[in-house]
Amino acid sequence: MSNLTFNKIAGAGLATALAIVGLREITTGLFNVEAPEKPGYLIEATVEGGGDAPVAEVIPDFGTVLPVADVKAGEAVFAKCQACHNIANGGANGTGPNLWGVVGMKPGVHAGFAYSTAMIEFGAKQPVWDDLHLYEYLRAPQKYIPGTKMSFVGLKKSEDRVNIIAYLRAQGGTLPLPAPNPAAAAAPAAPTEGAAPAGAASAAGAVPAAGAAPAAATKPAA
Repeated sequence: MSNLTFNKIAGAGLATALAIVGLREITTGLFNVEAPEKPGYLIEATVEGGGDAPVAEVIPDFGTVLPVADVKAGEAVFAKCQACHNIANGGANGTGPNLWGVVGMKPGVHAGFAYSTAMIEFGAKQPVWDDLHLYEYLRAPQKYIPGTKMSFVGLKKSEDRVNIIAYLRAQGGTLPLPAPNPAAAAAPAAPTEGAAPAGAASAAGAVPAAGAAPAAATKPAA
């Protein structure tokens, strides 16, 4: 390659590099935008809390709601339980224990059924299944008695739980109806395992805390 040819190639490369650098500087000068010291439009949004916060449920006054509960509707709700529970007097156990006479019965003692350790321990603390503990257990069995065999998700509607308790009472229940006491249902409370929610103990009747019975379940309730 002659010196003249080399010089031409080198000159062309240098000219190209200078052109690129010059174009970049010109472009930067034309289009560079400096950020303002303060935003032109500052919108402050206030997020109101509590939108997704769970609302504590008010425990009903059982002495008021049970006498007027819809037993037929409770029987219809119990259809969800029949895959696991027999409720006939003297009927056999299924995946869950027979539920005849469950209202007023001691938790975890129905003959011939292999209860979970959690339910047996619960029954050791609670003398009977009463309205309050059935109500809370049927809301969310696994949360109320962790370790229970009953994997049913629960009945979320208060009306359904009241109606099914009324139906269970009609199937050999031995617990007397409590006297009406509307004042006891005034304050909502979140129950803990095996304990009556605050402000609701008197609404459950004369019997102290009782466990959560396997009433409305599609899985074993013990």
